[in-house]
Amino acid sequence: MPSPERSPDPTALGTPFAAVVVNPSGIDVRVLRAAVTTEQESSGWADTRWFETDRDDDGRAAARAAGASGAAVVLVAGGDGTLRVAAEELHETGIPIALVPTGTGNLYARNLGLRLNDVTGAVRRAFHGTDRPVDIAFADLTTAEGVTTRHAFLVMAGIGLDASMAANTNARAKKWFGWVAYSDPIARSVIGNRRIELRYRLDDAPERSMRAHTVIVGNCGTLTAGVLLLPAARPDDGVLDAVAFRPDGALGWTKVGYGLSMNRFHHRTRFGRLLAWFLPKSRALGYTTARRLQVTLDEPQQVQLDGDPFGTVVGTVLTVRHGGLTLRGA
Repeated sequence: MPSPERSPDPTALGTPFAAVVVNPSGIDVRVLRAAVTTEQESSGWADTRWFETDRDDDGRAAARAAGASGAAVVLVAGGDGTLRVAAEELHETGIPIALVPTGTGNLYARNLGLRLNDVTGAVRRAFHGTDRPVDIAFADLTTAEGVTTRHAFLVMAGIGLDASMAANTNARAKKWFGWVAYSDPIARSVIGNRRIELRYRLDDAPERSMRAHTVIVGNCGTLTAGVLLLPAARPDDGVLDAVAFRPDGALGWTKVGYGLSMNRFHHRTRFGRLLAWFLPKSRALGYTTARRLQVTLDEPQQVQLDGDPFGTVVGTVLTVRHGGLTLRGA
């Protein structure tokens, strides 16, 4: 996919203006418009341009049009999926993105410590906040037919059980019941003890093989309910963090659950870090970091990016562009 052209600096062309990419399904657009109008007028900016996502489009057309408009900032009102697409379309334009988190998960906003469902505050930050460079990750996905496509992600990419949950769990159930909706696919994996065979390469290291239930690679570490999955992950450190779930039977899953429940204590408190230094490392959870992670699968497996399913692949190359995206007020 060709890279979008860098938009001209709107301040050099006259009065600046903002653009809004909004997924109307998760927000009262009237409230958003009122907040934008208030900040626009108090800042002396020109009229804001509005671009709504469409059912037949994942938000790509709206984000592309917003980027081409010459806006000084693009507000993205929606969930992680809308943000992912907007980042993919806008990261090379140099236009700052301001988050207005209104989706059901909002993992990226949670990891940045932003308040959720605070439309007024989010819009104020978009007009008056400072800019911050953050990383953007890319997944080159190769299908069994040999077709490779590139997609951006900001939170996490997953292969195996994690991706199966994203693909096979009812969207309405996820909205209303959160992680409870994933109990059925998790239970099936535990009972069936299903693993995937894969080969992987970290940066320029030799290729290695592994069996795992799921592999998750991310820029952010915290899931909903405060579960710390990738303790060392940071959205601006220039590396990708990865974890492989490798439980051996039901007892192994108990170790996985214990490890995840204790991650915050072991990595966010002084005593916990000291204690973790002496404790043996769990084989059920394997952690690593890299700037480039290549995965080759023996059989096609499902993959997810920021919670959205992307079908089955036989291989993927995951990379990160340090400081490749500009956020406003985050």
